[in-house]
Amino acid sequence: MSGFPTTRMRRIRDNATLRDMLTEVSIEPRHLVLPIFVCPGEGVFREIPSMPGVSHWSVDRLPEIMEPASEAGVKAFLFFGLPTYKDHDGTSAFDPGQPVQRALSYARSKYPNLYLIADTCMCEYTSHGHCGHIDDDGRVDNDATLELLAKAAVSQARAGAHMVAPSDMMDGRVGAIRRALDAEGFQSVGVMSYAAKLASAFYGPFRDAAGSAPQFGDRRGYQLPPSNPREIIRDALMDIDEGADMLIVKPAMPCLDIASRLRERTDLPLAGYMVSGEYMMLRLAMTSGALDPDRALLEYHLSIRRAGVDVVITYYATELARLISGS
Repeated sequence: MSGFPTTRMRRIRDNATLRDMLTEVSIEPRHLVLPIFVCPGEGVFREIPSMPGVSHWSVDRLPEIMEPASEAGVKAFLFFGLPTYKDHDGTSAFDPGQPVQRALSYARSKYPNLYLIADTCMCEYTSHGHCGHIDDDGRVDNDATLELLAKAAVSQARAGAHMVAPSDMMDGRVGAIRRALDAEGFQSVGVMSYAAKLASAFYGPFRDAAGSAPQFGDRRGYQLPPSNPREIIRDALMDIDEGADMLIVKPAMPCLDIASRLRERTDLPLAGYMVSGEYMMLRLAMTSGALDPDRALLEYHLSIRRAGVDVVITYYATELARLISGS
């Protein structure tokens, strides 16, 4: 290539029409997934103190969050639940009367054109807050947990989930869930694995929102170390071998390098989860006046897409969709 002055890169940037024509990466409402926290009771709309702007919703009030999002162009939703009871093995995770199952059944019937995803983990349902069965030594028993996760996934599929999203980070969970779904006739239900889920500081507000903070220790024994990109990639690729249909990278912005590396290693669809800490970081900067809200929202989410991600899971899905569509 010839250099300046023969080559002038500004020639393709000076005209707004040409800039639009040459857009390489875009973010549109169809790329977005909105997480929703469902809770017991009726008539409940309760803002989460650690996540202003995000709330707990009872099933009967789901139209108030799902319909505005859908009207803005968001067509996929990820459900988390606060159960009515917790126990050592998190058996409420596969109780058909619990909020996630009720929300899936309700939404599947009322909104047949929307896509429903269920987070599949035990931490919201166990009395100790860890993501699986605790053995006599106080450790999470990997293989015993697989049976619990499989039961939860089947229960969610039976309630109406189009896809389940195991977020526990147990070895072998994708294969166990896939086998259980197939055995129960749910071959069409997908598995979107939290394949690259780091042991991150950015989950703090979520643990308050979901009531899932561990009562002892931490989750570094099963979540991935942020310092080990080779280990993260290896772990994620194992989920592909076990039958995952999609992979999630989490948290999104601190894992842009991981998303980019995975994009080079697999053709499976990738999702990036802009987690609660990222949500609050951006919200505080925007509400303080430090950042222009519209430009910051677009640039932040576009950077996730630019790393090779197909789908962005974000608490800003509705606001961003409205911004993109100009509504």
